[in-house]
Amino acid sequence: MMEWIHILEGGLSEVVSLGQFILEAISVFCVFFGIVKTVQLALRFAEFQYDEFLFIQLRIRFGVWLALALEFQLGADVLATTIAPKTETLIKLGAIAIIRTLLNYFLNMELEHEFEFRKHQSDKENLPSIKQ
Repeated sequence: MMEWIHILEGGLSEVVSLGQFILEAISVFCVFFGIVKTVQLALRFAEFQYDEFLFIQLRIRFGVWLALALEFQLGADVLATTIAPKTETLIKLGAIAIIRTLLNYFLNMELEHEFEFRKHQSDKENLPSIKQ
């Protein structure tokens, strides 16, 4: 019976290690893909002068991909703590959770700011002009 438990523990450890590797690889892919998409957006608007709206768009584009990458990294760390819940891995898990939460909070603030900016721009464009 004990032999089966050791075999199952070893198999579970291998599955968790593979899952952790896959989640970390997806996380890295998200960061690189986010960089590519952000650079594409920046190049598309390279001829325009700097304005706050473009800067916000770039930050939001990259921030969304970073948030997604952190979600996968958090999943990988959760898997790591199921096999070997060391203090180091628990601290890393907590730090990633805090970073992800803060990133999502500020990303939502940026999205709200962009929404208000667009609404303000739309309201200005829809105002009737007054001729004297």
